[in-house]
Amino acid sequence: MRVLLYLGDKQWSGCARAMLASARGLEARGHQITIACCAESRLNALAQNAGLDIVAINSASTAAGGVWDLRRVLHERFVEVVVVTTERDQLIVSSAMRLAERGVVLRRVPSFDQFELQRGGKLALKIATAGLIVTTDRELKTINHAGWSIPASVVPIGVDVNSYDAVQAATRSAIGAPPHGLLIGCSYNIAGRNRIATVFRTLSLLAPRHPNMHVVVVGPGSLDEELRMHAAALGVGPVFTFLGEREDELSVLRAADVGWVAAESDSAAYACLDFMGLHMAVIAERSLLTQHYVADGISGLLLSPGDPAYTASEVAEFLATAEKYTTMGNAGRTRVQRDFPEAAMIDAFERAVEAAGDRTKWTTSA
Repeated sequence: MRVLLYLGDKQWSGCARAMLASARGLEARGHQITIACCAESRLNALAQNAGLDIVAINSASTAAGGVWDLRRVLHERFVEVVVVTTERDQLIVSSAMRLAERGVVLRRVPSFDQFELQRGGKLALKIATAGLIVTTDRELKTINHAGWSIPASVVPIGVDVNSYDAVQAATRSAIGAPPHGLLIGCSYNIAGRNRIATVFRTLSLLAPRHPNMHVVVVGPGSLDEELRMHAAALGVGPVFTFLGEREDELSVLRAADVGWVAAESDSAAYACLDFMGLHMAVIAERSLLTQHYVADGISGLLLSPGDPAYTASEVAEFLATAEKYTTMGNAGRTRVQRDFPEAAMIDAFERAVEAAGDRTKWTTSA
């Protein structure tokens, strides 16, 4: 199967990570894979290191310009299926598909994101054959109940649990953390502003009674000055170190004792799996996503929205005994290995693209 993965967003994200892992897995199984992404992006560099075929795109170009550039790529590589992740990308790719007179577009919906179709998405459906990829059976049922007349497949997010064994912990001095005391690693992305506010409020109540507690925040957007100002306003500025996006993120997380997820979407899904894969218990606000990945009371603590004082008491009790969260971390590792293997993700992705590659379905509704 000849598959192109198209990502117009130059920012690194859990979505980009899922696409890269799927690309590597399909390439290893003999499929012809091309990744179209921004030349200056982290995805481009990682895809190059993996030896994947890459096509550079300009995220700042007009949609029309992107269509004509992509049309040439589709012809040159005889692409049968293109996978996209946003409505804008779907419209660009669908238009190029129509001009190239070939193929189908699969739109991957990030983990537990609500699927919506705006004007561009509705137009894209009229231009080229399309399908959806979601990450769980629950999301598939939601789409079916909503009455969308678009075929959908489930491709779960998974990780290679053995890959975590080679991760070396960053030194505390290298990540701005005190040499001793409890260290919490916090995985963040820009969409998680409300979730990290819970972290700030909780620590503002805990820090006075736990002076040896520190939090390192890592991920896209975590160097935003507004986060520092928010922490300072609550009197916990010295308790936090903000690291930004780092290529050694797993090493940063490995250095911590406990993980806290303050991210959304695919980035949150991967954060849950990363912490558990690293034998670390997870703290996160309760949501459909975190309930799917984290077993409350077994591999971590899921916080119910409500009174900050109650949340702080839950976290304090959770962190009071190292043996407790260590046991949960080990249980999390077992859960990832059993329930979220990367091989299952590659299997499902392969089934989705092979089903989409059925040429008898390459019709348009225009």
